[in-house]
Amino acid sequence: MATFTIIIPFYQREDGILRRALASVFAQSFQDFDVIVVDDQSPYAAEDELKPLTQDQRERITIVKQPNAGPGGARNTGLDNVPAATRFAAFLDSDDLWTPAHLQNAHDALQKFDADCYWASIHGGEEFDYHFGIADLERSEKASRLSDHPLLLEIPDLAGVMLKNWAFLHMSCMVIGRPLIEKVRFDAALRLAAEDVLFFCDCMLAARRIVLCGEAGALRGEGINIFHGVDNASPEFLKQQFITWMALDRLESRFSKRPQEIETIKAYKSRARKQALWSQAGLVRRRRMPDLRLLARWAWRDPALLTSVLQLAGGKPSK
Repeated sequence: MATFTIIIPFYQREDGILRRALASVFAQSFQDFDVIVVDDQSPYAAEDELKPLTQDQRERITIVKQPNAGPGGARNTGLDNVPAATRFAAFLDSDDLWTPAHLQNAHDALQKFDADCYWASIHGGEEFDYHFGIADLERSEKASRLSDHPLLLEIPDLAGVMLKNWAFLHMSCMVIGRPLIEKVRFDAALRLAAEDVLFFCDCMLAARRIVLCGEAGALRGEGINIFHGVDNASPEFLKQQFITWMALDRLESRFSKRPQEIETIKAYKSRARKQALWSQAGLVRRRRMPDLRLLARWAWRDPALLTSVLQLAGGKPSK
């Protein structure tokens, strides 16, 4: 069996996206891997993307089809299908590209330092300028340098660091070991808003050891999901903020004994409420009907939303 199983959730509306990602996989300097592509009821079939590949390459790929379950559900299916003898699972979004040394760097770091969780840095275009490199953490956090070439870091309380700003983490740069493959899963109900952050946190809390690599493991792509280009004037904005609030609510339970982290999460939840309500107030100003059903559902789960509504009515909250 292969050392790595690569998990690629696939849902795209145009051809060539997955083909490009797979090209970066087969260009890896470390070649001991197999691939699971989870076709999440994609409008564009995964099989069509495999046609230009060689016979040998196609034989290393397993396509698993399922009803649409979102990226978290698709990745869970991938994890459930990882062969028992596989040592590591590496994630790659279908619209991203790996750098050629990604798997080699991950393998060497995980082996040398007996770790079961690994992230590399990610690079992206101007649209993704909120990402920052893992090397920056050495200047801002209590990081231990494990290696110079490539730069490898270890941070004792990585989960606490993540809560401040998780923009140095990305799914396509993550590799996990056998213990995490067996026991950690995505909350698929979150669907496209912070399901990855919750998974990151759960892996951090369960991992024996985590290694961070300053080298770029992936290049951020430009595939389209249902929230691509959503702003506060979009019909999907309220839904996005509600799912974000649900993710934060689940995250809060992970830090129940850490008051400082709880306060940080509560501030994020408050911001999600206010942004959601400002978006709905904007609809009213434009003489459009707000989404009362979703607002009621949110208020039932989160009574604090009603307080925010009253503050908004009194003109108190700031954007």
